[in-house]
Amino acid sequence: MSLSPSDASPKARRGRLLTVWTPEDQAFWAREGNAIANVNLWISIPALFLAFAVWQMWSVVAVNLPNLGFRYTENELFWLAALPALSGATLRIFYSFMVPVFGGRRWTALTTASLLLPTIGVGLAVQDPNTPYSTMLILALLCGLGGGNFSSSMSNISFFFPKERKGSALGLNAGLGNLGVSSVQFLAPLVITLGILGPWAGGPQTAQLSGAHGGPAEIWAQNAAFIWVPFIIIVSMLAWVGMHDIADAKASFREQSVIFKRKHNWIMCFLYLGTFGSFIGFSAGFPLLIKYLYPDIRPLQYAWLGPLVGAMARPFGGWLSDRLGGARITFWTFFWMILGVLGVMASLPGGQSPGNFYGFLLSFLFLFFLTGIGNGSTFAMIPVIFNTLAQRRHAAGGPDGQARADAEGAKESAAVLGFSSAIGAYGGFFIPKSFGTSFELTGTPYAALVFFVVFYAVSIAVTWWYYSRRRAEIPC
Repeated sequence: MSLSPSDASPKARRGRLLTVWTPEDQAFWAREGNAIANVNLWISIPALFLAFAVWQMWSVVAVNLPNLGFRYTENELFWLAALPALSGATLRIFYSFMVPVFGGRRWTALTTASLLLPTIGVGLAVQDPNTPYSTMLILALLCGLGGGNFSSSMSNISFFFPKERKGSALGLNAGLGNLGVSSVQFLAPLVITLGILGPWAGGPQTAQLSGAHGGPAEIWAQNAAFIWVPFIIIVSMLAWVGMHDIADAKASFREQSVIFKRKHNWIMCFLYLGTFGSFIGFSAGFPLLIKYLYPDIRPLQYAWLGPLVGAMARPFGGWLSDRLGGARITFWTFFWMILGVLGVMASLPGGQSPGNFYGFLLSFLFLFFLTGIGNGSTFAMIPVIFNTLAQRRHAAGGPDGQARADAEGAKESAAVLGFSSAIGAYGGFFIPKSFGTSFELTGTPYAALVFFVVFYAVSIAVTWWYYSRRRAEIPC
């Protein structure tokens, strides 16, 4: 979508910098705000899509490495699947505060371009089975650059929309962006079977498939990484020339760091760890779980379905929360997630039982759907909570106090959206690593699943006490 010069007031724009941005003003929103906000949203979405694809690339690559002659243990493979989440979550802590410092346009273009480092690196490394494990670990950590982008992307988009539209806008940005996870798991098995990128990408390797589909096969494993390179270049350029910076959204790290004193920042970090942490952790560990629990099943035929369901559910979770209240949706999401985990546990192989793969798959798809709903509902809660707190602090300030409350609430909400996404992303490390540790110690993922049930039960209690009960501290 493009805008002609007449679509926006000259006073409101200076190049790509928006010097006036008041989305809560209905006249401003109808005249020019809505169009500008949507341009930024629809460029942000493919940038975030690519970030998630790169971030979760190792969930696919790790499954194929044993077939290519890389001699890694089960636990080492789970480490490779988990490390991008560890580095991504840590980068998110810093990325959370970068948009108000550098501007959303500049930061989106730069961070999207940075994805070229891990994609090119992984594409080269998987072509040689003698590549040291330490190199693979470094490349897995570099894939965390994609994970870091989420917090800055959500923080940036939150500035563009009025309060009643934030839940839906953030749900679209995150939900369609999350499709990058299922896309990398769906496309990788297809693109590695063809030399579609030409001779510059390298020659094929011989893979030894196992299980019911055993035998040698010629594949181009590097394509799982190289396929993203041209899209990264295009979207980086599009972000630079098409997005905007908001002058009023500027704030130093010191100004934003006030959120560390806010109790509800830490509470929402905990809840988001349960929703998004579960989504990204299950996405990273699901293919390897299938591989080791059901060796006759080809993991990548099914693994992409879970992230797809979760990503598609996220916008619906934001939309539903805008209408029924985020706390109510979050409360019931955690309740049903416990039932989903119990379904997974009932389907596991053990003793003389081969397990029930389709029961396992359906239970996990149900869990992925719920994580998507919960991702949307928790992020819909954050602007309500911090705008409410700001209004309470400036309640006696009259019109000036109202303006200060709006600005303060917007900045704190954006910072908390980014920071909570950083903490939530650690689930992408702990969940696959807990599966790996559980396999190593007990031979099954059962112990890890029991821990998840306990965590979700605590999350139900926290949501009810602070946000969803009748006399909650901040009903939302």
